[in-house]
Amino acid sequence: MLGDGIAARVGKQPPRISVDLDGDGLRIAHARHRSVDFLEQVRTAHGLPVSQRATDVTQLVVSELVTNAGKYAPGPARLELRIDGDMIVVSVWDSDPVLPVARAADAGRVGQHGLEIVMAVAHSFEAERVQAGKRITARIALTDDAGGR
Repeated sequence: MLGDGIAARVGKQPPRISVDLDGDGLRIAHARHRSVDFLEQVRTAHGLPVSQRATDVTQLVVSELVTNAGKYAPGPARLELRIDGDMIVVSVWDSDPVLPVARAADAGRVGQHGLEIVMAVAHSFEAERVQAGKRITARIALTDDAGGR
């Protein structure tokens, strides 16, 4: 069951949750746990197929996006998860309007590979300025496709 202040819309609307994240050190773990709970609810209550890979990749993407929100925009953030067809849409809002820029691949660079990772594992990626900050959105396939993405 979804809890911890998570609002879930079910019924005829696609499954969706929104999780407010404060600036404490537990926000990444909290966000990861909520994403797993959400996908389990999608699987059991809505009967949608969700592969183990989709769950793992979603946790990775959530970790990277929430980590970046905390690193570059200390303060509140919001994680939103929703189902759109055969995709899970992961969005993270934070208060910093500066959009992230993917850096050129550099095996010698220590750190700052999060955005590269998200772009490599997600079906699509988008960064946009919104009122009072920015929203980063990644789409992940719910099931494994023939291309292995």
